[in-house]
Amino acid sequence: PLRGHSDSVGSVVFISQNRVASSSADHTLRLWDIVSGETIGEPASGHTRSVSCITAFSDTRCGRNRTGLVIRADGMRGVNSVAFSPDGSRIVSGSDDGALRIWNATTGEQVGHAMRGHSDRVWSVAFSPDGACIASGSNDRTVRLWDAQTFQPLGDPLTGHRWGVVSVAFSPDGASIASGSGDETIRIWDAETRQPKQTLAGHWVRSVAFSPNGRHIASGSSNGTVRIWDAATGKAVGVLKGHTGTVLSVAFSADGTRIVSGSWDKTVRVWD
Repeated sequence: PLRGHSDSVGSVVFISQNRVASSSADHTLRLWDIVSGETIGEPASGHTRSVSCITAFSDTRCGRNRTGLVIRADGMRGVNSVAFSPDGSRIVSGSDDGALRIWNATTGEQVGHAMRGHSDRVWSVAFSPDGACIASGSNDRTVRLWDAQTFQPLGDPLTGHRWGVVSVAFSPDGASIASGSGDETIRIWDAETRQPKQTLAGHWVRSVAFSPNGRHIASGSSNGTVRIWDAATGKAVGVLKGHTGTVLSVAFSADGTRIVSGSWDKTVRVWD
């Protein structure tokens, strides 16, 4: 495992084939060389509380500039999830006040108005691959879809989960949405009709991610495992064991050959 954080690792993402970024409750972000297992440079600091989410645009360049762009919004409560638009021009955030907001990734200014509809905190947000739609998962046990240009909800909320929805992800072709919940299920939804397609059951889900080819789904669980699912059949095809605490985040590499996971056990693990 990659060790260096002094508290739980809440979010992980591949920056390139051999580099991973992680965020932690220790208030820092770290960049890792997964070949050597060493951190690259000093941790990025500046946050005054737990860093619960991290995202990266596919054109991210890794360098020594760790100053960052600070986005502030009066009245906005804790941010639980962020995601870049596919073109990298905008960022969507989901927060404790139950709202989603879109930000200009260059200026840090809010774009349009807050998207409200959830009755509880928003745990997870994701842009569709074409950037036209946003999915959100909430503690109110629903998934909602939003028009990324008009900021209006698309249809009724997607219901079926018995516990809060802590993670949402679009399939690479944009045809499906996966939602993970503490009710020990992953639900797959048709993104166009907004109807349920299938339910994957097996462990308490904290994070979900589609593989780049869309054939598999990875999920991180409160039991410390990462489970791999066949997206077409809904069957579990593998279990990755090694973490000693809840797996809070999972992500695939761009070529789909590796998975990275972050955990309450303060470590980052990379799986082949």
